[in-house]
Amino acid sequence: MASLQDIKGRIRSIDSTKKITSAMHLVATSKLNKSKEAALRTRPFFRKMLSTMQSIAKNAKGAGSPFLRPNESSVKAYITLSADRGLCGGYNSNICKLVMNHIENKDETHLVIVGKRGKELFKTKGYQVQKEILGVSEAPNYKAARDLADYVIDQYAKGEVGEVYLAYTSFKSSIQQEPTMIRILPIDIERMMKEDSEQKTSEEGLPNDLLVYEPSPEAVLGYIIPRYVADVIYGGMVEASASEQGARMTAMDSATENAEEIMEKLNIQYNRARQAAITQELSEIVGGAEALK
Repeated sequence: MASLQDIKGRIRSIDSTKKITSAMHLVATSKLNKSKEAALRTRPFFRKMLSTMQSIAKNAKGAGSPFLRPNESSVKAYITLSADRGLCGGYNSNICKLVMNHIENKDETHLVIVGKRGKELFKTKGYQVQKEILGVSEAPNYKAARDLADYVIDQYAKGEVGEVYLAYTSFKSSIQQEPTMIRILPIDIERMMKEDSEQKTSEEGLPNDLLVYEPSPEAVLGYIIPRYVADVIYGGMVEASASEQGARMTAMDSATENAEEIMEKLNIQYNRARQAAITQELSEIVGGAEALK
């Protein structure tokens, strides 16, 4: 049985841990509010960007753009958005598992990782990371998204990769985050237009067919596709940032509750051990007094 000093030491240690997890919970909550606001602000822009892509593609009919048709490469690129820090439950492992389950052949995989934890997880499993970006998971910026877009577009244009996927964690609520994977190259215009088939007019109420693109729909499409890819990546980064803080807030809240439960049990154990020690001392005093009679 543990001594009173040992139990007291454990109580102090767990109480110290509880204070840390409680503080981290408050910090994560504060960051979550900012990340959530950023995600909600950017969603309308990306929806508009998507509808614009659909409209231009409908007029261009995909002519003259290499990003709307597959190339001959069998290599698949995966842009995986993970966190730079841990202590966020299964956030990092879940998004990495999603990508690993999708990979069919390691030799035909091109990994682009955002976040230190994701890089470490893939390297531990024996995967080779071709490109990594660190230090932006909690504070995403458009420059990082544009750098990623330029990189994968260049790889696709050269025929080094045949498909490009984006894996990120979609923010549903403070307690619900969903690992998600979408294909961003080649762009599946037919699927995009099918999903939007019920929408017959633009937000201004004008039929999309009345829109005129200069110098041509194909030229406009060639300009907007790289911007579209960068915007999709940035949108994923913003969603992932909010999801990371939500997962960390939940994990730290659970850790604080667990610490409280352990402390309650240890306090009971400490009181029982102290009571047993007092009882033993009283018994020894009574025994000693009886012996002196």
